[in-house]
Amino acid sequence: MSTKTIYLIRHGETEFNRMGIVQGSGVDSDLNELGLSQARAFFEAYQDVPFHKIYTSKLRRTVQSVQHFIDLGIAYESFEGLNEICWGEKEGKAPNYQEDEFYLDVLARWRQGETNIPAAKGGESPDEVAARQKIAFEQILSRPEEETILVAMHGRAIRILLPHLLGLPLSTMDDFEHTNLCLYKLTYSYDTKAFTLELRNDVAHLMVLAE
Repeated sequence: MSTKTIYLIRHGETEFNRMGIVQGSGVDSDLNELGLSQARAFFEAYQDVPFHKIYTSKLRRTVQSVQHFIDLGIAYESFEGLNEICWGEKEGKAPNYQEDEFYLDVLARWRQGETNIPAAKGGESPDEVAARQKIAFEQILSRPEEETILVAMHGRAIRILLPHLLGLPLSTMDDFEHTNLCLYKLTYSYDTKAFTLELRNDVAHLMVLAE
């Protein structure tokens, strides 16, 4: 059976994450000190995995999260289709009561199946994000010779991607939790055209940071 193993991670922490400020695809932030430590911890845990290719979004925080692997000489490619959802006018803003209310309302509507609703004025809907992710993953899956790959993405983008890969309604996206530098591991069968989820929101590699 021909398979592809996908190690899918969320980027490490940024100062915007720490402060609760909306990033989205329009804020190209860097990892903070903790985020860089998370990236190092993940590398220390998985440096011996024989990755054939690394894929990231176009945003710096995903590249920085896998930079240690890139430094080993592993080929990598960035796809705009893997970028975080665009939060439009909400990006770069500190949260306040009204924005929290807006956010909770949007999430509730998405859970009810209204995934065509944009994240905010000038932003993307989950349907639009899923459409560009599908194009990106069609390219990734068209390369069966890359048997083991590492993909670095974003929190909401991962939540949108996983239902698509696993054949679930997009309205279930919030069933998939994520923390900074968490790992989801999937196997794709080229014979059955199906994904199997092996690990979800795994952070065992980060336990060294708590010692």
